[in-house]
Amino acid sequence: MIVFDHVSKVYPNGTVGLDDVNLTIQDGEFVAIIGRSGAGKSTLLRAVNRMHQITSGTLTVNGTDVTGLSGKRLRQFRRGIGMVFQSFNLVTRTSVIKNVLAACVPDMPFWRVLLGAFRKEDKIKALESLDKVGILDKAYMRADQLSGGQQQRVALARILVSEPRTILLDEPFSALDSFLKWKLELELSDLLSDFQNPILWVSHDLGECYRNCQTVCVMENGRSGAVLDMKELAHHPTMQGAARLTSCRNFLPARACAGGMELEGWNIVLPLEAPAQRVTVAIPDEAVAIGIGPHEARVLRVISDLNSTVLLLRPAGTADAPLLRAVAPKDAQVQPGRTVHFSLQTDKCLCL
Repeated sequence: MIVFDHVSKVYPNGTVGLDDVNLTIQDGEFVAIIGRSGAGKSTLLRAVNRMHQITSGTLTVNGTDVTGLSGKRLRQFRRGIGMVFQSFNLVTRTSVIKNVLAACVPDMPFWRVLLGAFRKEDKIKALESLDKVGILDKAYMRADQLSGGQQQRVALARILVSEPRTILLDEPFSALDSFLKWKLELELSDLLSDFQNPILWVSHDLGECYRNCQTVCVMENGRSGAVLDMKELAHHPTMQGAARLTSCRNFLPARACAGGMELEGWNIVLPLEAPAQRVTVAIPDEAVAIGIGPHEARVLRVISDLNSTVLLLRPAGTADAPLLRAVAPKDAQVQPGRTVHFSLQTDKCLCL
């Protein structure tokens, strides 16, 4: 179990990495940590294995208060934490098997570390791990001779050798192409299917998290939300950071009025319940229907996308109203400067 109790992290330059985080990850829970860049995701992950020392609060990992660890106790603690980085974190000028055997170093006497004298049983375990991830034949090659996908497999094999009590995945596939990412994602899912301890997966990719994680926590400005069911968050995001990771690209300011919420600059009233006098309304692409409807807008820009045409709209006669993004069919005959009609599906819009 991992417990963050009022944890904060302030860097020497004054930047706040974590701001009063309260979060509990149960054993056997596979949790996605999502949020936009700079939200505090990687800082939270690195605090778990004490790569970052927290400024205040208490952080307990598998029953151990990590804040006071140092020296041998810290090395032994990290032995129980398996971490995969987006940059693989390998010693590229040495062999694949030595990179995997590095997981055994914290438990070795100093003379064995100095001489690189790994035990026979450790070597066997390393070879078995490489076999599980499909690169046994690369065991004695230098790590810098491997492809990106093969290097990530080495990092996964290193985790298997360490037999960790907690696994941390820091955007493990972000440096890979989409096909290789998909393939490794399936392999990782199989490898972790029987893991009974906490797993934290940091990602910008909501789809990736949706396929692999049961629950999710959204980070925003160093603060953490509650741990929620993944399906609930994907379809009903409650924070702007989460909505940005879905298909939503429109975030318009609105104010409460007699009929609901009025979109500022657009003179459009949505019959939404007003949680406050002023809010941000998230409008996903699928909520904007071009061609019919009671609203008018001028097309400022037309962008040809892979399978669609993206329109940037603004109310006619205004220069400072917030832009509204809309998606039209690929073959839509729309030119900048033209006036178009559109409608908004209120049930797909969210007040944040």
